[in-house]
Amino acid sequence: MVKNAAVPASSSNEKKLKRQSKAYRLLGQSIIWIVLIVMYIPILVLIAFSFSKNDNISLEGDFHFTFELYRDLFLDEEIMVALGNTLILAIASAVIATILGTVGAIGAYYSKKRTRNIIEHVTQIPVVNAEIVMALSLTVMFVFIGTYIFGGAQIFSFWTLLAGHVVLGLPFVYLNVKPKLQQMDPALYEAALDLGCNQTQALFKTTIPEIMPGILSGFLLSITLSLDDFIVTAFTRGFGLLSGEKTIETLSTLVQAKIKKGPIPKEIRALTTIIFLVVLGIVIGTTIYRNVTANKHKVRKGRGA
Repeated sequence: MVKNAAVPASSSNEKKLKRQSKAYRLLGQSIIWIVLIVMYIPILVLIAFSFSKNDNISLEGDFHFTFELYRDLFLDEEIMVALGNTLILAIASAVIATILGTVGAIGAYYSKKRTRNIIEHVTQIPVVNAEIVMALSLTVMFVFIGTYIFGGAQIFSFWTLLAGHVVLGLPFVYLNVKPKLQQMDPALYEAALDLGCNQTQALFKTTIPEIMPGILSGFLLSITLSLDDFIVTAFTRGFGLLSGEKTIETLSTLVQAKIKKGPIPKEIRALTTIIFLVVLGIVIGTTIYRNVTANKHKVRKGRGA
């Protein structure tokens, strides 16, 4: 009789656990959807009003569908100059930060434990530090260099701005590459050396392909940080790039300047939509690339087995 009574009790507990599991799953999914809706509704509204010439984003008044904002966007010289400056700066700083961050991560990985720990702690400081501290530090350094090394010359230009953005993105490249190095099989590099490769050949044939997803992620993150940065840009910019003898304007500084004078230009809505769609395409492409690469690795491992 005791055994028979235990069976319904066990079954009841299992049903209770299943109900609790479903409730927790439903709660978790609901929270995720709420967060996604809160995040993306403003973007979707902005995209919708990029096809309207209404001065304000408002449901009041008529909504006339038109592509005129996109046409006006490419005819606005001021916005195009700021966009060109932003893209050149983002790509150049991301390339330099990716190279330095990757080399630094590889060097730290093959260094002694004490040296590696010091490098990792120093690299994490800019990530957790306030951006205003970084901007002020760079400004003080550039003023010092211009005053005491170049005899009081004004050195703020594209190069100081580029240096600031490289410093901004470099730690994030390092933090993206480091886990891939830790996941890599160290025997691959040693095997390449045993098979006749020199150190450089072994690096580019074994290590770099293995950590390429981390390098790509760091590169894209550096571009993103550079595109929307305002504080470092405002403190370190000077003349140069497409602005010529004028102070360099990027999209962030241009929007800030427009806000001070009045409403944001309507063409910015079209530009924001284009940037969002381009970033969405890059994210989808990167995800597909990672999935294809992971499947290839699985196939290779299966054949090796």
